Amino acid sequence: MTLIAPHMSAYLHDYLAGQRAASEHTLDTYACAFKLLFEFASQRLEARPSDLYLEQIDAPLVVAFLEHLETTRGNTPSTRNNRLAAIKAFFRFLEYRLPAAMEQIRRVLAIPTKKTDTRLVPYLSNQEMDALLNAPDPSTWAGRRDRAMFVLFLTAGLRVSELVGLRMDDLTHQPSLTIHVNGKGRKERSLPLIGEAASALQGWLEVRGDMSVPEIFVNTRGQQLSRWGVQHILKKHIATASDQCPSLDNKRVSPHVLRHTCAVIILQATHDIRKVALWLGHSGTQTTEVYIRTDPTEKVETITGIHFPKLRKGLFRPPDKLIALLTGQPLWGVNTPDKPPPDGLPRSQLPITDRST
Repeated sequence: MTLIAPHMSAYLHDYLAGQRAASEHTLDTYACAFKLLFEFASQRLEARPSDLYLEQIDAPLVVAFLEHLETTRGNTPSTRNNRLAAIKAFFRFLEYRLPAAMEQIRRVLAIPTKKTDTRLVPYLSNQEMDALLNAPDPSTWAGRRDRAMFVLFLTAGLRVSELVGLRMDDLTHQPSLTIHVNGKGRKERSLPLIGEAASALQGWLEVRGDMSVPEIFVNTRGQQLSRWGVQHILKKHIATASDQCPSLDNKRVSPHVLRHTCAVIILQATHDIRKVALWLGHSGTQTTEVYIRTDPTEKVETITGIHFPKLRKGLFRPPDKLIALLTGQPLWGVNTPDKPPPDGLPRSQLPITDRST
């Protein structure tokens, strides 16, 4: 029997952090997946997580865990697939460390992912954006901070991890205010801030004060603002904004929805998906294509540019009931709705005698 705890420690710290140089966000995501898995296995097997053996984490248990995510925790199939991807990555790591467990490892790797629906990307309308930006009180310290965060989400399209990771030395004030963003996958980009975005950020910097941490956005204790703190602040202001814009009650607004909103704004302004990809920090345009399906204005321009064939105009005149009766034409659908058509004639070829039926 092989304890799984030492291999998990080697995978997270030696392999992912050391050899692969994975980001802190990636490590947190993988750690969360394994935490849920080991807690589930601990309850089912009645053993402490640190006492679990690799042989106990077999394919049937992993499948039961995935079903638990959807049925008990209410996770979507996409979340289920993400957890499964983390588990498979760990078992591929074990292939070279534990060749004797190859059969068990292959069974886990053979677990299929679940097909998911491709839904439209959610985003905010102009009225919803205005209500959200007006929700914070700019006369308070926290209000200026919150408004600056929301403006950066909507104009710069930042991820929440990029926003909370912004540091004071990432700002350039000359010749114009610019932020240097360390994006996902270690892709860096520089984004200029003009208009309301520059004013909102400058207004926050004026009241931020001297802090012991280098991050731009801090909490009331002077510490770096966390991702969960940003989500809590957004949720609070969405509740306030929904009083002015009731449509927000029917939307699940997250920091990533604000990023989607920025992408739609840029697409409507430029009509160039490549510029949207560069602004958001995507490695290619394949990921950015989802916004083309979301934005209806792109489809309207396509329709208006198409030359459809012209159809001959004409008026439909149903046959007169009296003439139909005298000429022996059937009145199917008027007097005998349950009688089959005569002579096996399809109903579609019979004359329409009464448009009200």
